[in-house]
Amino acid sequence: MPIIAIQGELGSFSHEAALRLFPEADILPCSISRLAFDALVSGKADAAVLPIENSLAGSVLEHYDLLLQHPVTIQREMFLRIEHNLIVYPGATLSQIRRVLSHPIALAQCTRFFVDHPSIQPTAAYDTAGSVKQLAAEKDPSVAAIAPARAAAEYGAQILLSNLEDNPQNYTRFLVVRRKNDSEAATPPEGANKASLAFTLPNQPGALVSALQIFASLGANLTRLESRPVLGQPWHYVFYTDYSFSNPSIADQALAQLSSLCPSVKELGRFPAAE
Repeated sequence: MPIIAIQGELGSFSHEAALRLFPEADILPCSISRLAFDALVSGKADAAVLPIENSLAGSVLEHYDLLLQHPVTIQREMFLRIEHNLIVYPGATLSQIRRVLSHPIALAQCTRFFVDHPSIQPTAAYDTAGSVKQLAAEKDPSVAAIAPARAAAEYGAQILLSNLEDNPQNYTRFLVVRRKNDSEAATPPEGANKASLAFTLPNQPGALVSALQIFASLGANLTRLESRPVLGQPWHYVFYTDYSFSNPSIADQALAQLSSLCPSVKELGRFPAAE
């Protein structure tokens, strides 16, 4: 039975994503993302399932940095529809609620609820599922949480309202990450047609254009491009890109040509694009 590391508490969206990908897995919850990577690299976990991008909130930038820093590779991606629920201690009513706990991003995605209920105070917490864990422990009917349905089942709480999110087109892209020396990660999985890369550029005019032209000349479809500061090097940047390809040789050529142009290049993984 595989052990899958996640960032966050049991009952979180990461927990939900991990079980959809690995239905028989033991889930290893980690309070911070770095601990999930440490568990993976040390062998305490067989894989990690981590959010990398939300369709409304954007990228989880810390995870890009951790992918670059550790000897890991992306093996798979999947999309999870994000559905926010108002969860309470069993028996509590809407009229009793004075505070709602959740992660700041979840609170920001449910602003319509707070506009409609001005007497209820949104309160930032470190984790969606952790908020449910807290209210279940405190047994306070005046405190609710916004969290996944799985959190209510995990901690014996009650769903009072469903689909609180302002925008129904709310999805999070999750990655399955494995150690590079893992036998299952030694070669790209069957059907791999997407790759993720990190690269730095020489400090000269047109360097980024030259790098992007490599993808265009090979017929690769660039699906994402984002820059991040290089840790410890002020005003230097690393570029993260995802691109799709029709033939594995395209990914080989892109990696080789970028390596001849860029001071540093790391392929973060090749994997089948999620549908």
